[in-house]
Amino acid sequence: MPQIVFLPHPKLCPEGAVIDAPAGKSLCDVMLENDIHIEHACEKSCACTTCHVLVREGFASLGEANETEEDLLDKAWGLEAVSRLSCQAIVADTDLVVEIPKYTINQVSEGSH
Repeated sequence: MPQIVFLPHPKLCPEGAVIDAPAGKSLCDVMLENDIHIEHACEKSCACTTCHVLVREGFASLGEANETEEDLLDKAWGLEAVSRLSCQAIVADTDLVVEIPKYTINQVSEGSH
């Protein structure tokens, strides 16, 4: 069973976390099932960027992003070459190190400033 290291995030996972995750599950589901409450405004349907993550180690083990995911990632805050939507990134048999970006673009939760 692969091990996923989630780097510390000030709100969602202040201490970081190390989780054994079954292959075949999305990173988003793994986080939600382990009390890391990442936003997923579109309910994991690949229609927003709120579950954007950076896969710092093990990126190549994830299946390739489809065209819809690639188009959405272009709109994500803090896009990098190792960016994925966690609802679409399926855990394989390789250990991962994942960083949750500090900010997300969520039109609904942002409100007026």
